[in-house]
Amino acid sequence: MTESLITRRQFTAGTALALSTGLATGQGATEGFWTLLREGGCVLLMRHAQTDPGVGDPPNFRLGECSTQRNLSEAGREQARRVGAAFVRERVQLAQVRSSAWCRCVDTAMLAFKQNTVWPPINSFFGGEGRDSQTREVLAAAQAWSPPRNLMLVTHQVNITALTGEYLAMGEVFATRPEAGRLRLLARQTF
Repeated sequence: MTESLITRRQFTAGTALALSTGLATGQGATEGFWTLLREGGCVLLMRHAQTDPGVGDPPNFRLGECSTQRNLSEAGREQARRVGAAFVRERVQLAQVRSSAWCRCVDTAMLAFKQNTVWPPINSFFGGEGRDSQTREVLAAAQAWSPPRNLMLVTHQVNITALTGEYLAMGEVFATRPEAGRLRLLARQTF
């Protein structure tokens, strides 16, 4: 129980920091984001689109049963569609789209990119175990990813922060490349 409370406190503190610095409001968009993606060789990290209010999931939620989870709001569904439209407009190719098994991530991937493979290493470890082993597995896959292809991972804030050391808003995308035991943030875009 104590570990869960610490994780929730860290999450709350990180979210407050992101909001206070403008990172979670889209003020941190990077020029050259689309050029970098068209060049390829990026591991893209997307936090699922906007959800119904809340933190984490309700007690006793079950994967595979969306009615037991915190899901995308209508605004989040529209946000995911905007992401997909932007990728088409900007002619950015994705070799693969993988998501967490949580419904909000699967729905974001399908609404935005019309393709998805559920990949357990990017399942949320908010309030639970698996942070170190999952992060190592994602980093190993990222190291093996070969340019010029782009890989899209639709996951959760806690996972992305563990991989990059950065916080992001719902629906925001980080363009990264592997570097010294983490994914280096090259550019970011909020939708």
